Amino acid sequence: MWYPGGSAAEQCEGCTWCTTQVAELSYLHSRAISYAVFCQGPYDESIRYPRLHGLGHALVLSAEASLEALLVGRQIGRMHIVCYVRDGDRVFETYWTTLRGVEAMDYSHALMDLTVYGRQEPWEDSPPGWPQPWEVDGTNIRTDGRPIAQWSRLEAGRSDDLSTGPRA
Repeated sequence: MWYPGGSAAEQCEGCTWCTTQVAELSYLHSRAISYAVFCQGPYDESIRYPRLHGLGHALVLSAEASLEALLVGRQIGRMHIVCYVRDGDRVFETYWTTLRGVEAMDYSHALMDLTVYGRQEPWEDSPPGWPQPWEVDGTNIRTDGRPIAQWSRLEAGRSDDLSTGPRA
């Protein structure tokens, strides 16, 4: 997901949550599998976002001109996992999911599910007084107006300038 012209802080917290957890691709590459992030916005803006998050290993592409063909009959504005296989010059879609299906990329939720408190979401069947402070509305993965993963990157000195002007 990409909000053209938006600042780093305004970009999708769900997409940030999942894509920042994909840190090692050598196991995929050893099986001739490539990993790419297709952004809905223009390339010159969206390429700066993975750099902020240190995702230099990911192939980042802009799908802006192809969104209708790639998402036929699907809702634009949600994170998707889509898998393709190439046979010569033909490409076939082999898998597609969104919403909770995207958790395949997300080890944080899997680890939370193993703890005594779980995800602490309001829908969980928990004893009285059990902490459930999170609403599942995006605020549960934002702190002080930013996707949580951005804060450590900013503290490490990475730039969150997503402008399309000259790079610093």
